[in-house]
Amino acid sequence: MKRFVWRLQRVLEIKQSELQMKKAELFKLTELLAVTRTALLNQQRILRQSIEEVAKNDTKDKLGQQRLLLISSRVNDEKIKQLKIKVEELQKKQKEKVAEFLKLKRFTEGLEKLREKAKQEYIFQQEKLEQKELDERASLSFACSMLSENQD
Repeated sequence: MKRFVWRLQRVLEIKQSELQMKKAELFKLTELLAVTRTALLNQQRILRQSIEEVAKNDTKDKLGQQRLLLISSRVNDEKIKQLKIKVEELQKKQKEKVAEFLKLKRFTEGLEKLREKAKQEYIFQQEKLEQKELDERASLSFACSMLSENQD
């Protein structure tokens, strides 16, 4: 039986490699998002701890510590704000990448189904040709045997 050759095989291979690249990009983006969220949570924790420390302290130094806290909290608030913006941007990019990935995955799966259908049709046609050849051989064999019987 001849080897099955599908005309769109190269397209399928290219789309599968694209799918792997999109998957890798999505993982990297997700990892970056997780790191950024962790940094955001750490900054919020630092701010919360600083506020709690100043609130617990009952010394005469409390006013100075509160001033220092206000100054440092501005810086910390700015970091938190920047990290929140970065998280939002990364989430937006992640949604876009997921949408691209899913679209490409559906396309690739469609090509794979077409390939499988074409392969099944090819196998069916090959089996049909083999059966036809077998039928012809049987007919020839029968005809030859009939001729040899008639000549005897």
